[in-house]
Amino acid sequence: MSVHQAGTTSSVERVDLTPMPSEVPQVQELGTTSAPLKSAAFFIGAYCKEYNEDFMLCKNESREPGHCLKEGRRVTRCAQDLITKMRENCLSQFNDHWNCLEKNNQEYYLCRKPERTLNACMFEKLGLTKTIPGGGLQGQQVHEKANPIFKAMQK
Repeated sequence: MSVHQAGTTSSVERVDLTPMPSEVPQVQELGTTSAPLKSAAFFIGAYCKEYNEDFMLCKNESREPGHCLKEGRRVTRCAQDLITKMRENCLSQFNDHWNCLEKNNQEYYLCRKPERTLNACMFEKLGLTKTIPGGGLQGQQVHEKANPIFKAMQK
């Protein structure tokens, strides 16, 4: 015969009080959820390309977690800079796009209209274009197609 025992969980938040080493630069977290990050992902990839490449080269050198903290902080700082610029220059388009992603299970193909306005604003104000790596073998990116195969289903 089995006996039921109530689970025990602690409601106390656990915080690591160990300070970061002084040689590692301090950086704040981005403070965004997955939808805004997904909305800005391709722009972050283009804007922070050099920092991302440095980080990946560092990770190839050593798999030890503390080895690439400086490079990781630079990537975070660069992404933070771009998110701030996006909010300053294209706030309504950015909000429209990530809210659409949030409401549609984070599927890009369901949010092409707000994506096009965001892409136009980012090019106009910041000079950044969305380019999908390895995409568009015939010269056209998937997000630029006028009549895509995959569309939102009518119910």
